[in-house]
Amino acid sequence: MIRYPNGKTYQSKQTNGGMSHQKSIYSNRGMTLEEDLNETNEFYRIHGIAVVHKKPTPVQIVNVDYPKRSAAVIKEAYFKQASTTDYNGVYKGRYLDFEAKETKNKTSFPLQNFHEHQIDHMKQVVKQNGICFVILMFSTLQEIYLFEAKFLFPYWDQITTGGRKSIPKTDVEKQGHFIQFGLHPRIDYIKIIDKLYF
Repeated sequence: MIRYPNGKTYQSKQTNGGMSHQKSIYSNRGMTLEEDLNETNEFYRIHGIAVVHKKPTPVQIVNVDYPKRSAAVIKEAYFKQASTTDYNGVYKGRYLDFEAKETKNKTSFPLQNFHEHQIDHMKQVVKQNGICFVILMFSTLQEIYLFEAKFLFPYWDQITTGGRKSIPKTDVEKQGHFIQFGLHPRIDYIKIIDKLYF
């Protein structure tokens, strides 16, 4: 059992087939969005392009069962703090910070996929002139977009005034940047960062 800092129990969201939403399988690919991004970042690092890492989530373990020396089982743990975004690093001297999210929805991207502390963090990064964005994947359609954080904020802010709770896919297509799946790297988001910032 894992708990958030406020004591609430963490439960992974389930999708069809009982798989975590981060473990949805691309058709005929067998890779998750996270695995593709990790492989992309490894490609960037090996080739001296950028240094970007997935942020570890700090966990405090409070109860471990040791049935035998080689088989310790964590029975209870707590998230030490709410996580911010998934990835951060540096590219051409600029700080990069981004979140990766996916949905099976075909017509819009639900904002419930984000948390207020993540949005607050991204706003702080943008204020400090960091490069901040989200990678949005429409998994059913096999489409992926880089969506700058500055465009995400107005959609998030409209929720507080009773506005819609999702970003229409047509808006993602207009304001975002389509990323073609590749082989090496798999999700070449740096190509888009070059066009936008350099």
